[in-house]
Amino acid sequence: MKKIHLLNILFTASLLIISCQEDLPSFNGFESYTYSKEDKNGGEWKTTLIASPNEIAIPVPGEVTSSTYQAELEAAIKANAEATEEQKEAVKYWTNNPGVRWNEIALELIAKYNLIPGPTSEDVYILPDPANPDGPSKFPFAHPPYAVRALAYLSTAQFDGLITAWHYKYLYNRPAASTLTQQMKTLYDAQNIPAYPSEGAVIAASALDVLKVMFPLEADFLTEKYNDAIEALNVSGHYVNSDIQAGVTIGKAIAAKALARASTDGMKSAQTPKPISDSIKQAAIDRFGWYWENLELPTRPVGLTPLYGKVKMWNVPNVIDVRPGPPPSIGTKELDDDIKKLEDIANSMTRERRAIANFWQDGLGTYTPPGHWNKIATDLIVANRLNPLRTARTFAYLNMAMMDGGIACWDAKYYYHYPRPIQLIPGFRTIAGTPNFPSYTSGHSVFSAAGAEILAYVFPEKATTLREWALEAAVSRVYGGIHWSFDATVGTSQGINVANYTLTKAKSDGAE
Repeated sequence: MKKIHLLNILFTASLLIISCQEDLPSFNGFESYTYSKEDKNGGEWKTTLIASPNEIAIPVPGEVTSSTYQAELEAAIKANAEATEEQKEAVKYWTNNPGVRWNEIALELIAKYNLIPGPTSEDVYILPDPANPDGPSKFPFAHPPYAVRALAYLSTAQFDGLITAWHYKYLYNRPAASTLTQQMKTLYDAQNIPAYPSEGAVIAASALDVLKVMFPLEADFLTEKYNDAIEALNVSGHYVNSDIQAGVTIGKAIAAKALARASTDGMKSAQTPKPISDSIKQAAIDRFGWYWENLELPTRPVGLTPLYGKVKMWNVPNVIDVRPGPPPSIGTKELDDDIKKLEDIANSMTRERRAIANFWQDGLGTYTPPGHWNKIATDLIVANRLNPLRTARTFAYLNMAMMDGGIACWDAKYYYHYPRPIQLIPGFRTIAGTPNFPSYTSGHSVFSAAGAEILAYVFPEKATTLREWALEAAVSRVYGGIHWSFDATVGTSQGINVANYTLTKAKSDGAE
């Protein structure tokens, strides 16, 4: 109740919470660092996509005294000694926590593809098709539901892959190459973590395979990034070739598990043809007597992913378990009061409110609201010097919770099919673009509340600030004029509720 009370204060008193740009530095240029923890028991943590690390087999490594290993070591010494300036820069870029870099790459691709498919010259919309990614409408349209799904599969694969890597690291305890010879110059901070298999190779291989499916037109770009990442491992001074190849084996195997789940999670049916979309609308009319109408010009014939609410969830047993109660009926005092609230906000728009609306807009051409919370997570990960395993854990739980939140939000949107303010308030003007889907509940509010709860758990010292940012993100949509205040308050509660399912999993995974 405290969170919702604060959100109501924001609506009525114009309080301005300090934005995250003013509180946390940007670590896009971060360098390698010494990890805060090694997590020797990381191989015992609970997985998501596989039952246990033993599902993925890698060869038993040879002894470091063997002729085979010694030959690999000599090759690694040579590669390290002959590293070019370009290769050294690659090592510096990828660092010893490359999961952060692959997350950034994913965000860049999301922003690049977060563009509404345009109509043809005949004002006909052709939906993006994964079987024909070149279009005419290019695949994908990386809208928030698509974006968070891509991030969830990427990070969950990397987390399971690194649990598997940690299992084998401490099973075989093969030391880093740099600890076995004085001829090696390490190119980033050394860690007291076994080298076999290479965690960087797990991360790179899983990222390549997952992201190539999510962004098929970027296969060449992603392959180039992958080769660059593997080459950086080769010259880094920490690994021999068999360390890297074992990591690649794990990465590709866990990516296959992730993609197998993705192929059957229901996303391919989330965007519906018009007859199904119309039937969803009619069901809401029959239940409640109202419906959302798309007022954009030219009008797209179908709202955004009407059946996303039926996509398979990660940690919530059934989407109905987190469906909120109905919004106010049209013509009631509750709705009339909210109409007055929005009109008052619009008629007395302040610079502070406009700044909040713009800061959290995360619209077309950006990495979307879920991506915004991934960026916040990145800054906290680097500031707290998390190792690659804990980095993947943070991203995995963050994105699983936000994907579950998005599914729950879209279920409510199309179940209730509630009109947006511009549909019910004559002459009402917004300061933000009105999205092509129903109003209740607010996606920004659900994504942000779910994301903030996960990050507050991982970084408890920042919990108050993170929750305040989530409230600010929620109220930003009301300030923008595109949501009712109850869209935001109920959406915030919904996001917290959904996140608690993921937190239950996190608190029992063995990492605490």
